[in-house]
Amino acid sequence: MSAAAGTVTTLNVAPGSVVRVRDEDWLVTGVDQTADGPLITVQGLSELVRDTTAMFYDSLDTIVPFDPSATTVKADASSEYRRARLWLESTLRKTAIPLDDDSLTVADAALADPLEYQRIAVRKALDTSNLRPRVLLADAVGLGKTLEIGMILSELVRRGRGDRILIVTPRHVLEQMQHEMWSRFALPFIRLDSQGIQRIRQKLPATRNAFAFYKRVIISIDTLKSEKYIQHLRKQRWDAVVIDESHNITNSSAQNNRLARILAPNTEALILASATPHNGKAESFAELIRLLEPTAVAPDGKVIEDEVKRLVVRRHRNSPEVAKVVGGAWAPRKEPVNRLVQASPVEDAIATELSDTWLHPSSGSAPGASNSLFPWTLAKAFLSSPAALTATVTERLKRIKPASGHTNPEKEALERLLTLSTTAVSGTSAKYDALLDELHRIGVAKGTPERAVIFAERVPTLHWLRDRLRKDLKMSADQVQVLHGGLTDVEQMAIIESFKQASSDIRVLVTGDVASEGVNLHLQCHELIHFDIPWSLIRIEQRNGRIDRYGQRHSPQITSLLLEPTSGHFSGDVRVLTKLIEKEHEAHSALGDAASLMGKYDVEAEEKAIRSVLAGDVALETVVHDADQVASQGTVAGLFARLNKSASASATPSAGIVQTGPQAGSTGLYPDDLSFLRDALTESYASPAHALPGGVGWSEHPTHSLVELTPPPDLARRLEDLPQSYLSERKVTERFMLAVTKARGKETLARALQDEGSTWPEAHYLGALHPVLDWAADRALASLDRDSVFAVRGPVDHPTVLLVGTLTNRRGQMVASSFASVEFPNPTNTDFALQTQFSSSAEMLASVGLHERRSNHGAVAGVDALTALVAPAVRAAQVEMEQLFAAASDSAAQRVDQWSHRLSTWEDEADALIQRSDLKVRRVSVEKERELVEQMAPSQRLVRPLVVLVPLDHAVESNEGTN
Repeated sequence: MSAAAGTVTTLNVAPGSVVRVRDEDWLVTGVDQTADGPLITVQGLSELVRDTTAMFYDSLDTIVPFDPSATTVKADASSEYRRARLWLESTLRKTAIPLDDDSLTVADAALADPLEYQRIAVRKALDTSNLRPRVLLADAVGLGKTLEIGMILSELVRRGRGDRILIVTPRHVLEQMQHEMWSRFALPFIRLDSQGIQRIRQKLPATRNAFAFYKRVIISIDTLKSEKYIQHLRKQRWDAVVIDESHNITNSSAQNNRLARILAPNTEALILASATPHNGKAESFAELIRLLEPTAVAPDGKVIEDEVKRLVVRRHRNSPEVAKVVGGAWAPRKEPVNRLVQASPVEDAIATELSDTWLHPSSGSAPGASNSLFPWTLAKAFLSSPAALTATVTERLKRIKPASGHTNPEKEALERLLTLSTTAVSGTSAKYDALLDELHRIGVAKGTPERAVIFAERVPTLHWLRDRLRKDLKMSADQVQVLHGGLTDVEQMAIIESFKQASSDIRVLVTGDVASEGVNLHLQCHELIHFDIPWSLIRIEQRNGRIDRYGQRHSPQITSLLLEPTSGHFSGDVRVLTKLIEKEHEAHSALGDAASLMGKYDVEAEEKAIRSVLAGDVALETVVHDADQVASQGTVAGLFARLNKSASASATPSAGIVQTGPQAGSTGLYPDDLSFLRDALTESYASPAHALPGGVGWSEHPTHSLVELTPPPDLARRLEDLPQSYLSERKVTERFMLAVTKARGKETLARALQDEGSTWPEAHYLGALHPVLDWAADRALASLDRDSVFAVRGPVDHPTVLLVGTLTNRRGQMVASSFASVEFPNPTNTDFALQTQFSSSAEMLASVGLHERRSNHGAVAGVDALTALVAPAVRAAQVEMEQLFAAASDSAAQRVDQWSHRLSTWEDEADALIQRSDLKVRRVSVEKERELVEQMAPSQRLVRPLVVLVPLDHAVESNEGTN
């Protein structure tokens, strides 16, 4: 059996262990189980490899773990035991949080204000009853799924499960996602948009796998599904994969689904996110659930409802647990305004021509009757704008071949329309005049801060509006911008990011539906105008969600402009579209899911159904249901309604963030991250402030909660993986400014989004996962010999050894951890020791007074005698912790057995069915599932000493020169 299939390795190491490889000493920072055996990631300790990172396979190199029992004790003569505190803090920071710890350790410390319903989503993803973090974040538009993604990824990183992460998004939100991950969570991702790919081509050979070179990547699904990347992906394993807008991967015959099926079994954590997570078809929803957990869908294709409840998070704006906490951070939407506009004479003439000749002809058939959809294409174009109608007619005329000596009724009818539409383009448009009135009502003008987003479907409409608005509002090209899918990804992102900033010149954003998915337009804008109405509830909901989302401080106003001609038929059509706007608002209030009202879950299918209504073939009520009807249906939509009710019923009120120390998730040694960083720099560069030697400039601005750092070469190299636009705009490898409080971090981020020329904050928040802190911890760990721990004085009665015990699985992940103190009342009799167990490092350190700084009156004497206490302390802790580890191992093994039983049950059911080809494909996924499950079994126990404490009156070493 291969290592990937579950062979137990004899390599007893864990993050924080010390090993000897190739005659050099290394600190283990990560352990991964691969098909080729254990792979360890290390940081150099000995002189030749100091500040070097490397990776070694147990199958290729001789890896010799250091025996913790052989640890020697060294005295610390530094001021306030700075060296010991740094080494201890760094060791604890590098010790992963166990998998069975469901507390939030770093998510709440990010640069955001997580709400309780978002914490519930994170806890669900980390649920210890699951072997792997797998979740579908299906919250409705605007509830902060990106924030939930960042919180989950942060917790995975702190648990040692987030080293390699891939985020897959639509291309127009690449920069937005990258910005959020770095600015709020200090998680840097390499963005592989068109420019990023070009940079890689310059840096890497064409045959090199970019995913092996970069650990954390964000890329668009359109780029990733190319055959070149597909081949690279087959060879890569990930700790976590995020697929945003995952409703785009449910079609089992499409390339997007093929990509997802490659990624899903090759990652441990899988986060899918979509506000529209199903298309109403049971098989499509089953495909999404199957990606998360193959056995959550029975072999016959039926979704197991209890499994869906375990895997899916679904809430909307008016869900009780959401509504009670969003408060003023999400102002409630105003009643929508549907403004009926009396058509101008030329618009009225066009409507009459379309109705009498194309839509409802007295002859019974329209010109060119072979294409029954084209008349509705003309109608839709006209309802968008005269410019869109002109473009549609012109394109149709180009495809009509002249027939010599014969008249062509279709051509003649099109030419009549073209004459009318051309006149309307340059003449008076009542709907355009109404748009100008709305912009004046809002207060949009050259010298005011008010803004508006105008949505329209057709690109000719966008350009027509842009040109007329610039002229009539007397605005520059920068002030009225147009956004559509024909722009490059870089151009799209530049416009979107600019619109978020208060300092931006943009006052009117005229956009197509490219901006209806995943784009945040609410930061500086709360007015949205539908210049035309999509014939789809999904599109209407997506559009409205651009400004109606969490973080919107002003009540969003949705305004729809509806042209009302005198033609009776056309006026009826307008009334149907008005009803769509009203129905979307009803669903927003009751279900949070407008798509469920029609049950089509596809824009084209909804448009087809609305055409049938407009054609008089079917009543609107039979196509668009009420919210109450949807909730009672035994469909996927009904299931989601039950999910929402279940989530609301099970949500418990929170008393807020509970902090047991100065900083949530801290070890208790340092009151904050700045204190740790300051000590680390002082120790490494031998000067307390201002101009630290060795190429590090350091200055503090306490009144502004800011510090400045000039990164030394080894830190600058690490920073190369930060977002490239951030590096170029903020030049942080030359001067890195850090905000050291959350309040200052929020302020600098808000300023960047409002007043500055860059959306990247000038001062980056020094959060718990910041790479500068990681670098500082590595330097501190490398400062002590591999076989040593420090001795310090503390408020103890007898010599005491503090230890940490860890239980890891076959993937090198932390299953459980425990902390202990072993006290020796009679150091000459090491068989007699008093032992105390602790559940956390903070609890242990507080029990012996290490949570407080104390003066160091000189290096501790008698370190040889103290060294003799280490081995018996390790043995005593091993015996005492064995019971804990046995219980944790049994619990983990029980979950593995339960998972294995589910897999076996699924396979037995599959064997009983006819061997369809799709079942064979699913069986491969289940077999890979079994491999992953087997790797989760606990395998390694390790107890390591952390520090030795002696009483406060312990003697001073006579010769301190060695320290």
